[in-house]
This record gives sequence, C-alpha cells and structure tokens, in this order.
Amino acid sequence: MKGRICIWGSLCVLLITLLAGCATTGASDPRDPLEGFNRGVYSFNKGMDNILFDPLSKFYQAITPNFVDRGVTNFFSNLNDIAVTVNSLLQFKIDQALSDATRFIFNSTIGLFGFFDVSSAIDLPKHDEDFGQTLAVWGIGSGPFLMVPLFGPATIRDATGFVVDRGVLNPVFYVNDTAAQAGLLTLNYMDFKADLLSAKKLLGDAALDEYEFVKSAYFEKRTNQINDRVTAPDYSEE
Repeated sequence: MKGRICIWGSLCVLLITLLAGCATTGASDPRDPLEGFNRGVYSFNKGMDNILFDPLSKFYQAITPNFVDRGVTNFFSNLNDIAVTVNSLLQFKIDQALSDATRFIFNSTIGLFGFFDVSSAIDLPKHDEDFGQTLAVWGIGSGPFLMVPLFGPATIRDATGFVVDRGVLNPVFYVNDTAAQAGLLTLNYMDFKADLLSAKKLLGDAALDEYEFVKSAYFEKRTNQINDRVTAPDYSEE
C-alpha cells in the first residue's frame, strides 16, 4: 500500500509538471511563467465548482447539523496533525512537534477520534506545517506558480509537498477497504469545499481579476506560513 501511494504521488507530480511544461509561457509575472495554462485550469476549476461542487456543498451544509459539520472538520484536522507533527520535526521545531503530537493524542482519545477539539481548550493550539513549508525551510525554491486541477493554487514545490502530506502522511490512504477509503476522501473533499463557500463569496465581491487576486493571496499566505507569521485571509482552494 505504501509503495503504491508513493508511486501514485510521484506520477501525479510528474503529470502536473509535464502539463505545465506544455503551457504557453511569456507571462508578465516572473512568478507565473505558466499563466496561460494556469488561467485555463482556474476557469476549469471555477466551472466545476459552479456546475457540481458548489451545489453539492450547499446540499451538504443543508442536511448536516452544525455540530456534525464542525465535528467532521475537526476529525480530518486531527488526522492532518500527523503530517503537522512530522513536518514540525523535519523543520527542527522540537517543542512544537511535541505539542502537535500531544494534541493528536488528546483529540484522538478524549476527543473521540478528533470529532471534538479538546486540545485547543487546554492550550494546545493547532499549528499549520506542511511538506511544502519544510522544503522551503530546507532552502528549496518554490518554482513556478501552478494552478492544480480541482485543488487550486500551488507552486511546483507546494504541489510536491501536497502529495506527501495528503498521501504518504495521510492515514486515510492506508485504509485497506476501497469503499471506506473512497468515502472518507469524498467526505473530506466535500467538507473542505463547503468550508470555502463563504470565502468564495467574498472573493467574487472583492476582485476584478479573481485569478490575480487568488494568486497574490496565495503567495502572501505561503510567505507568512513559511516565516511563521499570522496568515492573510485564505481565498485559495488548497
């Protein structure tokens, strides 16, 4: 299973890179030499949201009680704390890694598999570390900006990190039951999309060029995360 995940992740990153390499270059923003390709993917993502994911997300919110919706978000956030802990260690943030691991243990036990976020109430805050940030700390450059189909803004470095965090370090990918694994991944994605609905409305009201706005917000957010500063409002889809 682990080998299959690693191979699948590597193929995804390779496919994204090859697609980006085939895109029209010559964009005015040096961070975004693949702008033609990226704008096409942004339009595709927006179309998929309008046609499919936004209606499904609204339906999900309509039938899901607020405490259940919050519990589902907490559950997947708790699973993500495994990746956060590993990346804290890889960035040599030892005290933070201990806090992250303790948070995961408390939420997984007292918090009923993470459905309740008891750790925040006892001063064990949620941190936001991922493998893209780890690569940045190790001195690896971001590479070109990249709009990823169905997931939104990234860079080549962060797309690679996403495969590690959401694949190798994601317990869901080690579930042997294919139906259960697919169900959990689908629920996670729908919960993620539903949580973005309010931010997307603000985006539509605020931006003349949504693509440029999302790109700028993404770079600001990632710079703040890498430098451990308070992040900007998140209008991204990653």
